[in-house]
Amino acid sequence: MRYIARGLALAATTTLALVAAPAVSSAHTAQPGPERLYPPSALVLTVTTGDDATAGTVLRAVTLSCTPTATGTHPAAKAACAELRAAEGAFDAITTRDPSVVCTKQWDPVTVTVDGVWNGTRVEYAHTFGNSCIRSSGSGVLFDF
Repeated sequence: MRYIARGLALAATTTLALVAAPAVSSAHTAQPGPERLYPPSALVLTVTTGDDATAGTVLRAVTLSCTPTATGTHPAAKAACAELRAAEGAFDAITTRDPSVVCTKQWDPVTVTVDGVWNGTRVEYAHTFGNSCIRSSGSGVLFDF
């Protein structure tokens, strides 16, 4: 009888330890660390030839990360991040053309794309301009690379 009681006590202790162990470790992994203070923002921006980004040739691609500080291969990362924050991530507002810039009506399309994460939300964006002049005629710096 003693052996059965010891076996049951040992089994109960082992089961309790196994059940409690995952709860402790999962509670530990749920704690946010310093790297989780900001929602992630990491983007890849491209400029391709043609009116279809998947079929065109990539002319240039840059990376842009805005949190916690502006970094990446974008030539004006700090200004591009400020522009995105001001537009609250609305890429259409950034691609609006400045009407005071004069461009030819030549049809030589270029497409800009954004792929990545902005403020913790997955984003995909594509916009086709009639030519490079029109692409550069915007007042912002996000697609100026």
